[in-house]
Amino acid sequence: MGNRTLTIAAGGGFDKVSLDNRADPPAPAAGEITVRLRASSLNFHDYGVVKGPMAPRHESRIPLSDGAGDVTAVGEGVEDFAVGDAVVSTFFPDWVDGDATDEGFGGTPGDGIDGYARESVTRPATAFTRIPAGWSHAEAATLTTAGVTAWRALFVHGNLKPGQTVLTLGTGGVSIFALQMAVAAGARVIATSSSNDKLERLRALGAEAVINYRETPEWGDEVRALTGGQGVDHVIEVGGPGTLQQSMKAAAVGGHISLIGVLTGVNGDFPLIQALLRQQRLQAVLVGSRRDQQDLVEAMEATGIRPVIDRHFPLDQLVEAFQHEESGAHFGKICIDI
Repeated sequence: MGNRTLTIAAGGGFDKVSLDNRADPPAPAAGEITVRLRASSLNFHDYGVVKGPMAPRHESRIPLSDGAGDVTAVGEGVEDFAVGDAVVSTFFPDWVDGDATDEGFGGTPGDGIDGYARESVTRPATAFTRIPAGWSHAEAATLTTAGVTAWRALFVHGNLKPGQTVLTLGTGGVSIFALQMAVAAGARVIATSSSNDKLERLRALGAEAVINYRETPEWGDEVRALTGGQGVDHVIEVGGPGTLQQSMKAAAVGGHISLIGVLTGVNGDFPLIQALLRQQRLQAVLVGSRRDQQDLVEAMEATGIRPVIDRHFPLDQLVEAFQHEESGAHFGKICIDI
């Protein structure tokens, strides 16, 4: 039958991507399930692995951390799933519940271990959760990384309350999920983008105020003006060193800043005195646990939120999909059909 699989050679690079047929995965052992994968979605982390900066130096890798599909076989002792169930992968297969205990991406599919750019895989059942009722595989695949990150930032670390104010940066998957979740929770959202067309789309999703950060480079001051000089309660900080200073300026006294992305780089100045004077809380967020994902699935069903999908690409056009992501033209998630 074959198992169509996409691989990135050691060191990474778009020119080192290959697609071939491999043997079917082994039958599931006790506690394992086999999944026929149907969809994935792209994240900046996946881009770093495939393009090269985060690729394994000395071995090839099957990329992509997000994977959704249908259970085709169940090992002994598995009670959570049955053949035919629709499931979606978790970012950290070994992080089931509680606080994080491991550092980095050593156990993350598509990075430290092989990921989901393939048709079929056998993994421990705890490496998956069910998908929200009525969702497509592509929609479900957006939860693994982007959805869980936004959920943990706002509700696990941030303890978001109705009436609070949230600032989101840009129009990637995490930021749009955070906007949708915050609005559903009764919060006020201020959103930024460099595109006025995208800003209008953010308004349509529920943003109460929007800022074009290219036209207003000191957007931290604009956020404070929009909040009566108080600043926001929560910032979804995906930019990194190039945006952190403005994010801290935008945050209120005692405000919570979720450090999520490094889109502008990994090194930069840290305005320590500003954090001290405003007693701001900076919390690094590296996705979340299986329990977080299970809670998120229930929340999506309860609120009726659906992910915003920009475009679909087939697996054999993964490089083109990453080039689309690289262009910054997307709004929401880019999905891969497998």
